[in-house]
Amino acid sequence: MPTYVNLIKFTDQGIKNAKDTVQRAAAFRGDVERRGGKLLGIYWTQGQYDIVTTIQAPDEQTAMAAALAVASLGNVRTETLRAFDESEMQSIIQKI
Repeated sequence: MPTYVNLIKFTDQGIKNAKDTVQRAAAFRGDVERRGGKLLGIYWTQGQYDIVTTIQAPDEQTAMAAALAVASLGNVRTETLRAFDESEMQSIIQKI
């Protein structure tokens, strides 16, 4: 399954409800799993982004749906990056 990195920032609403962030993460995990994906990791970070997640999803549409669903709750804004593992990168390099 393709891997995606989500760079996440709290909205004003999200930071006001920061005490609920771990519960919201559990709900996100459940949503990703219901869509056929897997939450590989979630990290609360210091710096430009408040949270970084890595997920696997069956396809780009599923990854986008999960990101839109979590953002629609109003607590976060997301930026999604497609990530490639070593074998995928090797396959890409062979096409150069």
